Amino acid sequence: MPEVPLSQGPPPSRRLGGVEFTPQSKVREVLNRLGDRGREVLLAHGYDVGEGFVDILSQYQTLQHAAQTERLRDLEGLMSTLNSPNNA
Repeated sequence: MPEVPLSQGPPPSRRLGGVEFTPQSKVREVLNRLGDRGREVLLAHGYDVGEGFVDILSQYQTLQHAAQTERLRDLEGLMSTLNSPNNA
């Protein structure tokens, strides 16, 4: 198999290992990968992680479950925003 220079091929879609966020991603993953930007995006979609994010169980809630329990709105829009090149 011929070696391909690193500059060729599609760019990774996420900054950590080319992994995109999915509805099964955990709230904690969004915060770990995007930091304050992730907190802002979640809040814009209705999910307030609060100060210190002390609710341990909520950290491991999937984005889909948060949407189903009405803790966040517009899951599709959230996915689009999280996976946009601006958040890479």
